Amino acid sequence: MLPQNSPLSLLQRPRRLRASPALRNIVRETRLASSDFILPLFVSEKITTRVPVTSMPGVFQLPETEIVSEALAAHQDGVCAVLLFGIPATKDEVASEAYNDNGIVQRAVRSIKTAIPDLIVITDVCLCEFMSHGHCGVTHFDGERAHVTNDLSVSLLAKTALSHARAGADIVAPSDMMDGRIGAMRATLDSHGFEHTPILSYAAKFASAFYGPFRDAAESAPQAGDRRSYQMDAANGNEALREVALDIEQGADMVMIKPGLPYLDIVWRVKERFGLPTVVYHVSGEYSMLKAAAKNGWIDEKACLMESMIAFRRAGADLIITYAAREIARSLREAS
Repeated sequence: MLPQNSPLSLLQRPRRLRASPALRNIVRETRLASSDFILPLFVSEKITTRVPVTSMPGVFQLPETEIVSEALAAHQDGVCAVLLFGIPATKDEVASEAYNDNGIVQRAVRSIKTAIPDLIVITDVCLCEFMSHGHCGVTHFDGERAHVTNDLSVSLLAKTALSHARAGADIVAPSDMMDGRIGAMRATLDSHGFEHTPILSYAAKFASAFYGPFRDAAESAPQAGDRRSYQMDAANGNEALREVALDIEQGADMVMIKPGLPYLDIVWRVKERFGLPTVVYHVSGEYSMLKAAAKNGWIDEKACLMESMIAFRRAGADLIITYAAREIARSLREAS
């Protein structure tokens, strides 16, 4: 036990800098800004008015007529970018609407970029929302087992990325986890004059139980089988680093880890190892759990949400995709 008058250095008295809000603020190591956040948006060809996603409070499927107003509201709140997911009116076994130059995503991109040129529009490049069976590639079935054909799927994904770039997407973000898709997309974009379009790769996307509410929103649940043969095993950290390294070698400009909080160790390792702009996805299950717990009065929603965001930034994430982007941006503006 130290004597009461024992002289201690600053390092031995860290509580001195916690004594007031002002002191805590000036020594804070990790800070949030509204420009750190990306808002996912779901645009549907099947509806004429917004439809709430019951498993994701505050999230809606939006008709094409409302996508610009929603993007504009996010931009006015200070959100730096939106991530677009499309729900087509018709689906088939080759995801034709994914790479239709007049498809729902392509039309939404053109509308948003015309109305709000300064807002960054990122497009999710995947086939699951456009496939009749809900898988992320061309698939054949053996009973309940789904077999995805990698190379054919990659060719369709590259066509989709090119179609999005033609529509005006600022960044394309492949989320499929097919082997070799980053190299194919980079080559396709470059050969058609889009060498300046960045690729944000879902480089370490895990086969997670936290995606359930998203599949309600995007109408993309697999009809048979699961995605474990192409998404990553949650137990594998070193494999995640290998996946990220491959995507960077093939031309990825930014990399993403998905989900978020259960994989903070991966976020840290990826940022430390590679140093590229690193994005984390605060996925639907993480978001919905916070909303449900808050509704039941078990947690302080705002405090827990902001603590989660700080955790992402502290782990090394440069950008955070979250369905709460607008409410976070508003909170930050109110606090400033």
